[in-house]
Amino acid sequence: MITLYDCATAPSPRRARILLAEKGVAHETVAVDLRTGEQMGDAFRQINPQCTVPALRTEDAGVLADNAAITAYLEARFPQPPLLGVTPQEKAEIASWNWRVEFEGLIAIAEALRNGSPAMANRALPGPVDYAQIPELAQRGVARVRQFFATLDARLAEREFIATERFSVADITAVVAVDFARVVKVKPGDEHPHLQRWRAAMALRPAMAL
Repeated sequence: MITLYDCATAPSPRRARILLAEKGVAHETVAVDLRTGEQMGDAFRQINPQCTVPALRTEDAGVLADNAAITAYLEARFPQPPLLGVTPQEKAEIASWNWRVEFEGLIAIAEALRNGSPAMANRALPGPVDYAQIPELAQRGVARVRQFFATLDARLAEREFIATERFSVADITAVVAVDFARVVKVKPGDEHPHLQRWRAAMALRPAMAL
């Protein structure tokens, strides 16, 4: 049996939840309470020394401790539907856009949140080591998120999906990023009609409610 170590309010495990649902993979779920710091406790460190979620315990590959590994494993073991592309060109395009959404979107949001929230003092980066906040990174992060929304809107002007002509992991990552940007008070507006259309279409997929 596959087990997902999850947190319902965090963006990274949501990516894994959606992926598992889109693949139709049966699994058990173990909730990890990030608000109380459960991920930093000895019990969870035995599961994932990185002290982060998601973590996926598999029957044959041990514990996978990041979305890159989880996605690669699930695509290889459960190839249908293909979410990392079919042709070499598709695989390259999806990999490129998924990386861009992570770097320009999710990391920018994390910069803004972790360096600007008093609740995250000394927790500017996830993981077992404490790092001090840099307020300037919070300001830069918000600017990056706004630019990210403009980039996605332009990309979606004449497209149904983020990367290729089919739904992919890049769309999953982008949905999570766009939704999570609310924590830094950024959301799609009238200036993002294509982004809003795409997000409405994504909402019709049952997995996106997770």
